[in-house]
Amino acid sequence: MLRTRVTVLEWAAGENVLLTVGPQGPEAVAARAVVLATGARERPRAARLVPGTRPAGVYTTGELQQAVHLFGQHIGTRAVVVGAQDVSYAAAGTVRAAGAEVVALVTEDPRARTHRVRAQTARLGHRIPLLTGTTVTELLGHGRLSGVRVRHRDGRTTVLPCDTVVFTGDFVPDHELARRGALDLDPGTRGPAVGTALHTSRPGVFAAGNLLHAVEPAATAAREGARAAGAVLGFLAGAPWPAPGVPVTVEAPLRWIAPNRITTGARPAPHVLRTDAPLPRPVLLVHQDGRLLHRARLGPGTARPHRTLTLGTRWHDRVDPGGGPVRVSTG
Repeated sequence: MLRTRVTVLEWAAGENVLLTVGPQGPEAVAARAVVLATGARERPRAARLVPGTRPAGVYTTGELQQAVHLFGQHIGTRAVVVGAQDVSYAAAGTVRAAGAEVVALVTEDPRARTHRVRAQTARLGHRIPLLTGTTVTELLGHGRLSGVRVRHRDGRTTVLPCDTVVFTGDFVPDHELARRGALDLDPGTRGPAVGTALHTSRPGVFAAGNLLHAVEPAATAAREGARAAGAVLGFLAGAPWPAPGVPVTVEAPLRWIAPNRITTGARPAPHVLRTDAPLPRPVLLVHQDGRLLHRARLGPGTARPHRTLTLGTRWHDRVDPGGGPVRVSTG
């Protein structure tokens, strides 16, 4: 049964019973298995600690897309897009679709690739200035946004006149329901800690998609959904709930890894990772208790922030189930 327009509010104490509310009012829904796939959200302006007034015209990508494509709202005439990731280009396209001009793409990353921005913005029909190594330091205007103040890497400040600003990227898992269910969260991803079959720390509860790793392409989430479905069927058929397993952690400049537990008896599944810094000709090293379990060269190019890295599973059978955490580092 598919129930639409229903919001899950809370867990009932001690059981996999979800308290929901919908058009028919409040309801408690009991289940032998629960799959959490609440996805990710962008951190808004307040969470990014951007000072200034609170004028109209400030959006995240999701808010912008809803305003334009769902409600047909007029968003303004001149927009600054904060970020230089794939989602930033999508936001720029939405701004253009709404009939507004994109004044600039602004990113703190000093290494953002100008040629990539040119290729992406050429598809939008015009070139968009890219300001790298630049930080938005203040929002200006009363009632309606009138501009953003930015600081360049050399210390200069500039005001970009605009009536719309879109904050893109900086995704975090939407883990409120997982946290309320007392699931163990991974400190790197900030989503539920899961094994390769996507079991969480709460028996009967699985997790999949960008709740586990903000944010990966839809194809990754779809593969995880299929993997979770297989694990749910096995659990409903009587498969035992696995032990917590061995944690998998990363060392800087790697940011996070998912799945982040190794459990016995589970079918191996590749891990996805992200890095906070460019890695020329990256090599990943997998250690446990001082033992080298695996060494993997990822390719001749440079691994960059906001791009997916993949680590295979041939080392899983070398993990000591009673040993310490597995650590993934760069070499």
